[in-house]
Amino acid sequence: MNFFYAIFLGLLQGATEFLPISSSGHLALAESFLGIKEGSLAFDVALHLGTLLGVIIYFRRDFSVMFIAMVKPRVLGEEAIKQRLLALYICLGTIPAVVAGYLLKDAAETIFRAPILIAGTLAGAGLLLLLADKLGKHKRSMKHIGLADVAVIGLAQAFALIPGVSRSGITMTAALMMGWNRMSAARFSFLLSAPIILGAGIYNLPAIIRQGSEPGQSGFYLAGFVAAAVSGYLVIAFLLRFVQTHSFAVFAYYRFVLAALVLLTQVWGQP
Repeated sequence: MNFFYAIFLGLLQGATEFLPISSSGHLALAESFLGIKEGSLAFDVALHLGTLLGVIIYFRRDFSVMFIAMVKPRVLGEEAIKQRLLALYICLGTIPAVVAGYLLKDAAETIFRAPILIAGTLAGAGLLLLLADKLGKHKRSMKHIGLADVAVIGLAQAFALIPGVSRSGITMTAALMMGWNRMSAARFSFLLSAPIILGAGIYNLPAIIRQGSEPGQSGFYLAGFVAAAVSGYLVIAFLLRFVQTHSFAVFAYYRFVLAALVLLTQVWGQP
C-alpha cells in the first residue's frame, strides 16, 4: 500500500459507489487485472465510511430534518409525520440487505468475485437498468412512496451483495420499474445507502479490533477516507444534476462495454 493506491482506491470507491456501475465490481476488477489489493479490512471500512461522510454532508438537511422529526416532532408540525415515515421506510428498506449480507457475506467475497461472473452481472444488471429507464413511466416521486415501493427496492438492494450488480444501480432500477422519476429514484437510492454503509462498518468493527491496525498505515487510511468522501460527494451532486436532463442509458452502455472487455481479457488469457 502507498498513498497513490490509497487515493486511487478512495476515488474509485467514492465514484462507483453512487454511479450505477458497481463499486465492488470495479474494485474486484482492479484487484484482478491491475494487481491492486484493497488492503486490510480496516482500510476497506475507511473507504466505505468516507462515502458515508459524502452522503451525510450532501444530504445533511434531509437527515437533520428526519432526526428533528424523530426527537422534536412539534417543531415541524404536520411535516414531521412525512419525515418520520420516510425515516421508517429507509430503515425497512435496509433490512433485506442486512439479512443477505449476514447469510452470504463469505460467498460474496470469494465465489462471486470471479471476473467472468462480474462480467455477467455487469451486463445483466445493466440490461435491467436500461429496460427500466426506457419502459418506466417516470411519473411518481418520493412523495408517493409506500410499503410496496420499499419492499421492492429493499429486496433489490439485497442483490447488490454480488459484485457487478451495483447497490445504487439495482435500487434505482427497482424504483424506475415502480414508475418513479429519475431524480426521485437516484435521491432515495442515495438516502438508502447511509444506514447500510454505517451498518457494515459497525459489523466489521469487532474484526478490526481483533486484527489490530498495521503499523504506519493510518496515513493511508486517512488518504483513502478523504478521497472517497470527496469523490462520493461530487458524484452525488453530478448524478442528481445529470438525471434532470439525461437518462441512465449511458451507464448501462458503459456496463456493457466493460463486461465485453472483461470477457475478451478472459478469452485472450486462456492458454
